[in-house]
Amino acid sequence: MASLPDIPSDSALARLFNEERAQGDATWFSLPGGATLFKAGEPADHLYLVRAGRLGAFRRDEGGETQFLGVIRPGEPAGEMSLISGAPHSAQVMALRDSEIFALPREIFFEACEADGAVMIELAKLMILRSRQAATKASVGVPSVFGFVCAGEPVPIRALVDKIGREVGRLGYTVTVVGAEAQHAPTEWFSEVELDYDVVLYVAEADDQGWRQVVGRQVDRLFRIARGDTAPPRDGIAHASEPLQAQKLVDLILIQKKATVTPRGSEAWIAAAQPARLFHLRRDNTDDVKRIARVLTGQSVGLVLSGGGARAYAHVGAIRALRERGVPIDFVGGSSMGAIIGAGLALGWDSDEMDVRIRDAFVNTSPLDDIALPLLAMTHGGKVRERLAQHFGDTQIADLWLPFFCVSSDLTTGTYHLHKSGLLRDALRASIALPGVMPPATTEDDHVLVDGAVMKNFPADVMRMSQLGPIVGVDVSRGRSIMADDVARPASVWRWIWSGEWRKGPPIVSLLMRAATVSTGRDLAAAREATDVLVTPDVTGVEIRDWSAYEPAVAAGYKATLDALDKLTMPVTELRQRATDASDRK
Repeated sequence: MASLPDIPSDSALARLFNEERAQGDATWFSLPGGATLFKAGEPADHLYLVRAGRLGAFRRDEGGETQFLGVIRPGEPAGEMSLISGAPHSAQVMALRDSEIFALPREIFFEACEADGAVMIELAKLMILRSRQAATKASVGVPSVFGFVCAGEPVPIRALVDKIGREVGRLGYTVTVVGAEAQHAPTEWFSEVELDYDVVLYVAEADDQGWRQVVGRQVDRLFRIARGDTAPPRDGIAHASEPLQAQKLVDLILIQKKATVTPRGSEAWIAAAQPARLFHLRRDNTDDVKRIARVLTGQSVGLVLSGGGARAYAHVGAIRALRERGVPIDFVGGSSMGAIIGAGLALGWDSDEMDVRIRDAFVNTSPLDDIALPLLAMTHGGKVRERLAQHFGDTQIADLWLPFFCVSSDLTTGTYHLHKSGLLRDALRASIALPGVMPPATTEDDHVLVDGAVMKNFPADVMRMSQLGPIVGVDVSRGRSIMADDVARPASVWRWIWSGEWRKGPPIVSLLMRAATVSTGRDLAAAREATDVLVTPDVTGVEIRDWSAYEPAVAAGYKATLDALDKLTMPVTELRQRATDASDRK
């Protein structure tokens, strides 16, 4: 009789499945890579246990984006919480590679629990452990076996993967890099290697075609590596693993020769490879190698910036504080004005350039004083378009140095719209198209897009879809906002015009802007759950449409970020880092 790996032979789960299997109550079956074990919403009528292979858990949000929840390894159960609670499955579970599964019917499971209380106690301990890990936001069930394969024109990648492996080792993990020398190793050898090391990196060079297929079937997540100064193959890129590709667990690394020149042509690679994430790695740049190592170990840091009109200047101070404290920023996302400041960060602006450009675009003269006859909006939106073109040019989102997204609100579908590719300035224009203040943006398929703050002002939960590491969120939409004085009718319209106050827009602009950035309790709860470090600058003294109030907002963001960091008992990067196998066994 086959034994269960990673489960002591005297454990209740091992006895349960071995005994019930011997009696014919438990069934054994193979689940091919890419096949579904169960879907969200389906009834939980079996307890499953992974005998071999690996499963992945996924959840889809209201915007259609899929979140990778984690890996279920050999010896671990699947579906136990829904089974015990009697609720439908809350996530979809699929095979990441060819797997072997034991299944025990629900009624047989509860009969066994009555006969042997240790079964329920053991599962209860497991569920409590997983709940505590979720509550403390420590990564659980994270990928630990990664593959690196060459894509496009041949480029040696073993040396690069060795560098990544050394950086993973410096982060405190046992790691090994395995090449084509293991192509003909038996299946048991791979299982032993994956048990012996915290992180396993398989690498296939361009001419290792047979080994490439082995790698695609053996890993939890796959990275393609290509030269950023070349075009993708005209005949397409062969998938090393269809199951991983289908579940968006294949990423792309483009090696860039020039560290000071913004990448170009990355959109073509996005179209050809359809990666879940794109990383640019500058040749001989240690910081970029360290970023990939953080991504592999759950220590990459995502920064999320909310909308909030002029109050979003606080994000400039927050970024400055993070840089001063040495907190790495590996992913960037935002909504509305937060998207604009985040885009500058992803483009590579340092603090001085960020200061100069934001002042030039928004502070020195109002971006909303091109008043229009309000058929669609109170302004033409022309000044905003011009300033976005001036500061972001024809840059594509895929060509940004850091992975970046922003959100707008799709009034056609009633959901948020995620911008991860395409012309950057068009995405930003949609993300700040406040209804009633600026005309909406439209897509090629005639969808109407408005300010992201309407449906997703603080998209920390969207960031969680992209990465498992810690998230720093800066939210300027909380606390006391506009008061009656802010929306009072001017005592004299002529005096209001003469004083120059009209350049901020009439008081209705404050009303519209604040109404758009009021998040529901559900959205705030989701954002809090996804955020590991929440920064809430005190910007009550900054009027939401006062584009000249730059210094106080920046100072508020800087102070609030330092205060939040000072409260931490460990570095930001360690808040969600994956556990080592040694700590798993304790």
